[in-house]
Amino acid sequence: LERADLQFRSSLGREARVVNMAQLGHALVELNQPPVRALVVYNSNPAAIAPQQQKVLEGLRREDLFTVVLEQFQTDTADYADFILPVTTFLEHTDLYLAYGHYYLQLARPALAPAGEAKSNLEIFRLLARRMGFEDACFADTEDEMIRCLLETNSPYLEGITLERLERERSVRLNVSPADEPFLPFAQGGFQTPSGRFEFGAESLRYTPPAESRFGDSQHARRYPLELLSGKNDDSLNSTFGHRDAVDEQTSLLSMHPEDARTRGIVDGMLVRAVNDRGSCFFQVSVGSDVPPGVVRARSMRWNKRSISGLGINQLTSERLTDIGGGPTFYSCLVEVSAVSQT
Repeated sequence: LERADLQFRSSLGREARVVNMAQLGHALVELNQPPVRALVVYNSNPAAIAPQQQKVLEGLRREDLFTVVLEQFQTDTADYADFILPVTTFLEHTDLYLAYGHYYLQLARPALAPAGEAKSNLEIFRLLARRMGFEDACFADTEDEMIRCLLETNSPYLEGITLERLERERSVRLNVSPADEPFLPFAQGGFQTPSGRFEFGAESLRYTPPAESRFGDSQHARRYPLELLSGKNDDSLNSTFGHRDAVDEQTSLLSMHPEDARTRGIVDGMLVRAVNDRGSCFFQVSVGSDVPPGVVRARSMRWNKRSISGLGINQLTSERLTDIGGGPTFYSCLVEVSAVSQT
């Protein structure tokens, strides 16, 4: 998004602002000159998955924020929508898929007709562009035309791969290397470093303790001495499938080492509260040696409305960005855990 050819300047001479999605709360609550007045959400559930959840929810509650959500389910984010537009699932529209774990390009055609009046994201964007008076040719492109455009590049990895070939074969290997040979893109160097080599001793990679950790701010760590890890679980993909009971069972548990539990008067199965200066949420504790002392682990991602007291795990996480890459710091999170008295 920072490439010069992707920058946009409005007819008023203003450059488009780029908002890091890990700082959505900041954008909705604190950004001004002008403030964000409209929000369109698709393929996401930021009320549940975005860090520093209290700030995100504060922004979504703004009466002057016009929010449109493209969804199939009544998610936490959809609860804040002024309009919910029914959108197709991956079974109901054409798409092109890559993956993190293999080198194949895959074409998917609809297996089902769209339910009711549901439309694909692209169709909704095309209709919105037309209503808003945009006449650029790109806003009229069909899914197939966009796929052709993506494939007709100068990349050697895509040479010989066409929509027609994908239509016939459905799954085509990228031209990264022969199928029986490993793909080694940096075997001859070419790293984006000052030397062009892999720099094992790069000064920029010198270890510094995370800003929020037991090894960072000692005063903060004394208040919140436990490191919270909120890893994935087997029954959901971020908050997708978060409406299923199996996800509730997995994500309601907080794993804690026996030593940490003992010093806090916590026993297995007890209702506990995890808290820091950003918020709090509740779990059923699972005491065991699957985590080391000083660490607690929760599985994400449960919808807020299906969580205890309606509070999700991102009540605890920070919108601080990483120093390299500008990504979220979900795993730099300190908390304290205490037993909840039940009367």
